[in-house]
Amino acid sequence: MLELKNISFGADNDGTKVEIVRGITLTIPDNKFVVITGPNGGGKSTLAKIIAGIVKNTEGSIILDGEDITDKNITERAKLGIGFAFQQPVKFKGLTVLDLLRIAAGKPIKIAEACEYLSEVGLCAKDYINREVNGSLSGGELKRIEIATVLARDVKLALFDEPEAGIDLWSFSNLVRIFENMRAAESGRTIVVISHQERILNIADEIIVLADGKIVKQGAKDEILPEIIGTKYATDVCHKVTESGV
Repeated sequence: MLELKNISFGADNDGTKVEIVRGITLTIPDNKFVVITGPNGGGKSTLAKIIAGIVKNTEGSIILDGEDITDKNITERAKLGIGFAFQQPVKFKGLTVLDLLRIAAGKPIKIAEACEYLSEVGLCAKDYINREVNGSLSGGELKRIEIATVLARDVKLALFDEPEAGIDLWSFSNLVRIFENMRAAESGRTIVVISHQERILNIADEIIVLADGKIVKQGAKDEILPEIIGTKYATDVCHKVTESGV
């Protein structure tokens, strides 16, 4: 279980402190698929990075399974089972997909195991296992490979920051299918996704709406989704997913 207690984050802007996250307190139970949504600039991505340890909160505490991890860095949090997937996956020239999966798993997994992770995200293993993780891969391919690394790590808490960014509509449909499978799997994994997309919101167990750095709505999908469809908090997929990918 993840607990955030009075989490705030402020950044300096030309000598003026700007509050991006303001006193957020929430609990994310185990084995849930949670979507955090809200208008651009509302603090969603910052909050995800605070949980992962990429950004250090200026106030408040973070508790994971009863342990205070507020002062732990990103590496320490990763060892405790927190995984983070960026909006734009990182490219690694000279590093193959197999290498990346082995690094993610933290052990020399066999090719057959690596192929299973790729198959789970809809990639034909023989076409990708020895590919370099570089610019020759499309946005959709990179996104799915990144998700495969999260699966390989077997994390307790998987954070995805706007996973639909930079991929086309076909790839987005596959991404939704992957999340549906992850949600259905009895893995004990908690999934937190930052997204505006209605189709991702529709598979959530719980939706949290963040605006101006604060939680303005929170609850079960069936309660929250009808309130936000057609508003600035949720966006149809065709409005956001525009770039080409596979």
